[in-house]
Amino acid sequence: MSASLAASGRTSLFNPHHRALITKKFLPNAGMPRRSFVSKGIAISVFCSLLSATPAQGMERLPFKPEGYNFWTWRGHKIHYVVQGNGTPIVLIHGFGASAFHWRYNIPELAKKYKVYALDLLGFGWSDKAVIEYDAIVWRDQVSDFMKEIVREPAILVGNSLGGFTALFTAAELEQQVLGLVLLNSAGQFGSPSAQNTNTEEQSIINKFIINPVKEVLQRIILSFVFWQSKQPARIESVLKTVYINTSNVDDYLVESITKPAGDPNAGEVYYRLMARFMTNQTKYTLDSLLSKLSCPLLLLWGDLDPWVGPGKAARIKEFYPNTSIVNLKAGHCPHDEVPELVNGALIDWLSSLQLNPAPLHTL
Repeated sequence: MSASLAASGRTSLFNPHHRALITKKFLPNAGMPRRSFVSKGIAISVFCSLLSATPAQGMERLPFKPEGYNFWTWRGHKIHYVVQGNGTPIVLIHGFGASAFHWRYNIPELAKKYKVYALDLLGFGWSDKAVIEYDAIVWRDQVSDFMKEIVREPAILVGNSLGGFTALFTAAELEQQVLGLVLLNSAGQFGSPSAQNTNTEEQSIINKFIINPVKEVLQRIILSFVFWQSKQPARIESVLKTVYINTSNVDDYLVESITKPAGDPNAGEVYYRLMARFMTNQTKYTLDSLLSKLSCPLLLLWGDLDPWVGPGKAARIKEFYPNTSIVNLKAGHCPHDEVPELVNGALIDWLSSLQLNPAPLHTL
């Protein structure tokens, strides 16, 4: 979730007096949920009503702690995480600009049956704002080491947006340690066969010594202003309301969980490095290259009204990786926080359908 993107005006698509719909589509070889009505080989849509104005009404919520919960030192950096419950481990990974607190309505419910972890990626939330060159490998390695040192047994990985791509990257590299993967409106791109690097040696020299330095100065000036603007509470609330179709859960808790980390030392520099370098160069690791290495069951919980990542990506992922189940939700970019009761129910149903017999994490 980036607090710097412009408003899209999609909030008008949701009428709080109408029911939201959830459609469950499960492949026969991926297991069936308890509440679905499925003939062998045939999936039938299931529609569930959504509370009109307050989707999280009556739900237990993770208490907000300004000081954070637990901390782990990784490569000399402080990493924040939350842990609750007992049972098969689930690791929750937030999206861009968010934190473990974004899983506020999911952690308490899932912890009734599972041991739930939610961590802050390096550079976000209550984790250190390390001044490093950010790359997808950094977060993949962080999650891998978190599983080895903190979780210490195979787990289910769940990620939203950037966290979804991180979860996929980790699952693709650690197939023996990941029991299942859940993506919610995941970031990432499919590769383009026609994409080729046609720069000559002369062009590379010009880019390195002339064009890139000038571009970097301009980017720093522009992004410094954008960061200052984007960390203002009113601006954050405005952006959130463009990606939450039902804005009932865009509240002070959510806004503070984003604004507080933005005040950390180095937060502006991290934002610059992420936006100028990482976010503009995401073609090195593609969805198809990672999905081709995946071996575990995959569940897509997809907000179909997302103004940034539409349902077409979910359909393409399912087409590329057959061992996929899809739950289509009438929600935006962050369905786990917008319609948490539906996400929790669908996730628990899917987990119940899996044969979860984790072995000790001895191969990491």
